[in-house]
Amino acid sequence: MIRLAAYWDRIEPRDGAFEGGELDWQLEAAERAGKQVILGVGAVKNFGYPEVFVPKHHLATPLRERALVTPESHPELLAAARRFISRVVARYASRRSIVAWQLEHEAVDPLGVEHSWRLSEAFVRSELEVLKEADPGRPVVMNGFLPMSPVVALNQRWSTRDQGDSLTVAARLADIVGVDYYPRHALVKMGARTLYVDGSRSPIPKVAGRRVMFTEGQAEPWETTTTPPNPNSRNLFSCAPAQLIGNYNAAMTARPEAYLFWGAEYWILRKQSGDPSYMEAFERVLGDA
Repeated sequence: MIRLAAYWDRIEPRDGAFEGGELDWQLEAAERAGKQVILGVGAVKNFGYPEVFVPKHHLATPLRERALVTPESHPELLAAARRFISRVVARYASRRSIVAWQLEHEAVDPLGVEHSWRLSEAFVRSELEVLKEADPGRPVVMNGFLPMSPVVALNQRWSTRDQGDSLTVAARLADIVGVDYYPRHALVKMGARTLYVDGSRSPIPKVAGRRVMFTEGQAEPWETTTTPPNPNSRNLFSCAPAQLIGNYNAAMTARPEAYLFWGAEYWILRKQSGDPSYMEAFERVLGDA
């Protein structure tokens, strides 16, 4: 099983355009390989940096920081998002390789450390309505970040206190709740040293929802830079190859119905740089699964 994304600003680079060629060949390649696909339809947020893919012609001014984006505050954006979702589903609903749609990405959470605005649950509910109208048969996945340390949990609880975080909202709205599981990551770099948060030994808390899967299992480093470093002859503490396996084994104790690894591009980079250990770790998981 793999996830692919319908990135709004790539498919609609100009007002009225709909250019699905890039996504078409990705789906065709996945189907030739016999894969099942979860297709992320966005619209506002989708997985992969920078995680916001609204075309400029639908968002003339940036979303205001610390604001809650609601149907009342941004009716034009919501209407455009609903149209985009409807068009994407209409184009790809006939593909049997697509086993589920993903709506938004960590839908109602703030966007990491870069942006503090959030989508309201009402905004996401409206998107869900049009998605279900376009294809009532397939399940909808909604995902959220699972905090594995007290400091991260406290920050998340405070920033989403008015409507709950994305996992809470997903449990209310989605057919499948997706967990983004990153137990170990860097907080700040101080000279040659780095301060990390390490929740890898903490038991995974129970996630509410009728069906639960891991949409992102940490399988690459999460350091203080957007692109993970690629140092020669050493691995980074936030996710060495052994941690890739450890994260998977820990997640299996929660008995999810699927587990998707996040970090394949990094494995390829390391292998091209002479270090196949990440790829070998993944192959070991596949061999034992």
